[in-house]
Amino acid sequence: MHPRDQTIFALSSGRPPSAIALVRVSGSQAGKIVTALAGKLPSPRMATRALLGNVGQRPIDDAVVLWFPGPASATGEDVAEFHVHGGRAVLAALFAALSGFEDVRPAEPGEFTRRAFENGKLDLTEAEGLDDLIHADTDRQRRQALRQLKGLLGDRARDWRARIIEASALIEAGIDFSDEGDVPAELIAPALAKVKALLVEIEEVLAGQGRSERLRDGLVVAIAGPPNVGKSTLMNQLARREVAIVSPHAGTTRDVIEVQLDLDGYPVTVIDTAGIRETDDPVEQEGVRRARARAADADLVLWLADSLQAAFDHDGAAPIWRVRNKIDLEAARPLAEAGAPGLRSFEISASRGDGVPELIAALVDFAQRYFGGTESGLISRARQRKLLQETATSLRRSVAVVGQGEELAAEELRLAARSLGRLLGRVDVEDILDVIFREFCVGK
Repeated sequence: MHPRDQTIFALSSGRPPSAIALVRVSGSQAGKIVTALAGKLPSPRMATRALLGNVGQRPIDDAVVLWFPGPASATGEDVAEFHVHGGRAVLAALFAALSGFEDVRPAEPGEFTRRAFENGKLDLTEAEGLDDLIHADTDRQRRQALRQLKGLLGDRARDWRARIIEASALIEAGIDFSDEGDVPAELIAPALAKVKALLVEIEEVLAGQGRSERLRDGLVVAIAGPPNVGKSTLMNQLARREVAIVSPHAGTTRDVIEVQLDLDGYPVTVIDTAGIRETDDPVEQEGVRRARARAADADLVLWLADSLQAAFDHDGAAPIWRVRNKIDLEAARPLAEAGAPGLRSFEISASRGDGVPELIAALVDFAQRYFGGTESGLISRARQRKLLQETATSLRRSVAVVGQGEELAAEELRLAARSLGRLLGRVDVEDILDVIFREFCVGK
C-alpha cells in the first residue's frame, strides 16, 4: 500500500508526562481501530468514555474517544482521537497496539496537515498560517498567523485568479471571433480594464514593504561594545533573568548569546556579543569576529560604553544607539566627545536598573516603527511575495503585448493564473510541499 493510503497515528499534544495526552489517528483503518480498542464505534463527534484494550489482552487505559468520519474531519479522512492519561507507559502501550494493525504507521512531521491540504480542507497559505500559529511567540504573531489560517490571503488569491480567468476568457473569445468586425475590440477592452484594476490591487499588497514577513521573523537587536562595559548585565536586565554570565574580568563572553523577548507583542531577539578589542587570544579573536558579524547583520545595534572606554567601533548598516552604562559610578563622565552626530543616546546603570525602563520603551517604539501596520498585511512569507510578484509581472506584460496580438496577452494571463494557483498550492507545487510540511510538528 502506498504510504499516503496508509492510516497514520501520532501524539498531538505535549511531551509526556502530562495530565492528558491526545493521540490522533487518520485514514481508512481509523474506524476499525476504534472498534477494536474501544469495543464499539462511538457516535460521530460525541465524546465517549471507553476502556481501551485489544480483545484478550490487558486494558491500556480508561480514556475518552472521539470519532470523526470523513470527509467531515480535520484531514478529510476518517479520524479518531484518543484522550488518555499522559504517562509514558500508557502512551507506549497505546502506540504498540496501534502499530499492531495492518497498514497503520506513525505519522511523519506535518502529515496530518498535508493530508488536509491534499483533501481540500485548506490551501497552502492556510497551511503556512497554521505553521506560523504553532510557532507564534508573541500576541501580534499569533494574530497575524490566525488571519492567514482563516484565509486572509487565500480568499483574495482565489478572487484574483477567478478575475484573471474571466479576463482571459474575454480575450480568447475575441480571438475566436476575430473575423467578425468589431467583436474583438468589444471583448478586449473590458478584459484589459479588469486586468489593470487587478494589477493595482496586487501592487498595493506588494507595496507593504515586507512588514508581515518582518513580524514573522522578528527584530534582531545586538548589544555590542568593548569588553567589561556591562553588555551581559544589560542582557540580563532586558531578559529579566540570568541568561549571560556576569564577571568583572574582561573577555568573559566569548561567543554570541541570544534570547527571545516579547516587547509589547513584538518578537525581538537580543544578542549579547563578545567584547570588541584587539587581542592575541585565538579563542577571543573568534568571539570578536562573530560579534562583528552578528552586529553587522542586526536590525539595531546598542553600542554600550562607559566613561573609560568610549571608542566607537562599528561599521554595519543598521541604526546605532549609543548607551552609556555605569552612571552609578562616581568615575563615570559624559561621552559627548566620543559620539557621532545624529546618534541616539541613553544613560543607564545596567546593574541597578537606572534608565533601563526608558531604553526598553524606546525599543518598543522602534519595533512599532520597524514592523509598521502589520494588522492588514497579507504576505507573511518570501514564497508568497515571489509568486505575487510573478503574477503582477505577467499582468503587466499582458497589457503591454495586447497590441502585438491577443494570443500573447492570453498567454501572459495564463501564466498569471498559474502563479496564483501555485500560491494556493493547487498547481505544480509538489517540489515545495515537502519543504513546507516537514517543518511541522509530528502529530500536526
